[in-house]
Amino acid sequence: MLPSAVLARNHVNVSGRGEVLLYAHGFGCNQQMWDAITPAFADTHRQVLFDYVGSGRSDRSAFDPLRYATLSGYAQDLIEVCDALDLREGVTCVAHSVSCSIGMLASIARPNLFARLILIGPNPCFLNDPPYRGGFERSDLEALLDLMDRNYIGWAHHLAPVVAGAGGGPAVAHRLSESFCSTDPETARVFAEATFFADNRADLPLVQTPCLILQHLDDTLAPLSVGHYMHDHLRNSTLEVLDVAGHCAHLSHPHLVIEAIQRFLAAR
Repeated sequence: MLPSAVLARNHVNVSGRGEVLLYAHGFGCNQQMWDAITPAFADTHRQVLFDYVGSGRSDRSAFDPLRYATLSGYAQDLIEVCDALDLREGVTCVAHSVSCSIGMLASIARPNLFARLILIGPNPCFLNDPPYRGGFERSDLEALLDLMDRNYIGWAHHLAPVVAGAGGGPAVAHRLSESFCSTDPETARVFAEATFFADNRADLPLVQTPCLILQHLDDTLAPLSVGHYMHDHLRNSTLEVLDVAGHCAHLSHPHLVIEAIQRFLAAR
């Protein structure tokens, strides 16, 4: 695919100069979710924003249900965006939620491309698998997908406050609900299944890129134990626990995320 076609497909936006920060949004979201973070780095970094195919303002006609049935398809989106911009090394990927796993998969495929991974609310496996506690029983997730199939808008309104958490409050929950509702149900359903039934625990030891894990203190979608699990299995990782209730500190407490990113960038 020609670089221009990739940039259009993923609605890529680039601004600034300097070392590259590439932002990867979570499930049901889009690049606008980074609006409170990017101004802090406008004068110091080249910032790349994009939407996965099927999300935001991407070209939804490019959606392939087979490609995007697993997280590797979304990792390929991320890599193709970098290739289209002729980025070959030194990229810092700032990822949220499922994009943390997607970013790790991309870094395994292209270890020389990434200098750092900043992982906000990562969870390599949402399913409980004792002693591992991912946060959900299989029946919980199947019920969530069933609600998605039966009543998409009802699903969006149900999930948004769970993701926002107490720390996000009504404002973040409303923003998430609007984002979920604006996503095409067919593509969202494929992404949801790929997200919630993925198990990337075995990939953690394969990641060579230095990682900052930003764990929320109280997070339904990524319990505190998950952050410690990832820290134990990512060989070159730093764990920082944010005093945040919810799954979206970049929306609810952007100053904490900005400060953590700045510390991590300054230390490397």
